[in-house]
Amino acid sequence: MSDSSAGFQLVQQSDHSALLTLSGDWLQGSRAGSFAALSQQLHQATPESLVVDGAGLGQWDSTLAAFLLRCHNHCRQEGIPFTTRNLPAGTDKLLRLATAVEPHRQTAEPRGSWLAALNPLTVIARSTDLIRESLAFTGELSIALARLVVGKSNTRFEDFRHFCYQAGPEALGIISLTSVLVGMILAYLGAVQLQQFGAEVYVANLVTIGILREMGVLMTAVVMAGRTGAAYAAQLGTMQTNEEIDAITTMGISPMEFLVLPRFLALLVAMPLLTLYADLLGIVGGGIVAGGMGITPLQYISQTEQALAIHHLAVGLIKAVVFALLIAVAGCRAGINSGRSSAAVGQAATEAVVTAIVYLIVADAGINIIFQQIRF
Repeated sequence: MSDSSAGFQLVQQSDHSALLTLSGDWLQGSRAGSFAALSQQLHQATPESLVVDGAGLGQWDSTLAAFLLRCHNHCRQEGIPFTTRNLPAGTDKLLRLATAVEPHRQTAEPRGSWLAALNPLTVIARSTDLIRESLAFTGELSIALARLVVGKSNTRFEDFRHFCYQAGPEALGIISLTSVLVGMILAYLGAVQLQQFGAEVYVANLVTIGILREMGVLMTAVVMAGRTGAAYAAQLGTMQTNEEIDAITTMGISPMEFLVLPRFLALLVAMPLLTLYADLLGIVGGGIVAGGMGITPLQYISQTEQALAIHHLAVGLIKAVVFALLIAVAGCRAGINSGRSSAAVGQAATEAVVTAIVYLIVADAGINIIFQQIRF
């Protein structure tokens, strides 16, 4: 070997090419030549090609490979042909391996104007894709349910029990708070109107019917959409990012049966129970306000018993089952179809909440219209 200190020299050739000679020991911690200085020399020389000669090299490690890679990338960016000669065999192999595939260049996604987003054809195309995706997910879920009924599913009872606890007991705190406050709000709103007619005692009837048929189940569903639906989307989206769902599929296990079905059934069981709990606390919240209006507890309980009817309770429970289906489908579908990045997981959680709330409002309006027509 020649000189032990690492260095390089750029020589301009007569044929407008440049020769870069390397010398010394290119080891970690050694004072190797600065690539910035070489880059400046190349800009000044503007060669038509660059040849790297390693005949004067001594010992070397990854420091040399990193320097050569930067030279190669600089030449590719500037459009200068890059060749090597007399390099150690290991260095040549590392350089060929590092430059075998061009580096990925992130391209910005084309963003159309807001007018393009309002194009009817674009809206129809997106709606068609969404409907097709939703139908495919619903079909796979139906097949998984059928396999569960005949005893051929890979669904585990331990997972179902865990998600029941996650969707039920762990949600009691927030459900308690919202239910009591909603009952109090209904009582205040009704009291403002009923006081004009001296019929404050009927605030108990208003609160009971409103909570049982509408507000109890709807507020519970909204809370569960933001809490459990988003959690389902985030959990499944993270598994998609970590390629866990691909691993489950590779082992011959259906992700729909193993991951989606336990969450779906758990929410289906927990939602009606939470609705009953929310109804009870909503009525209690209305009683707190009624007590401040001078209505005795006995009067409030008596009016509540008169307004309490099985068909009012049935309406709320039917809605609870429907809402549970919609929340579970929205959350699991967003998670299963999530992209493979942290940003995609966040978008999936957001999509799950927004989609579930839209589903809830549309379904609630439809169910109310149906029950109004059949006088139920």
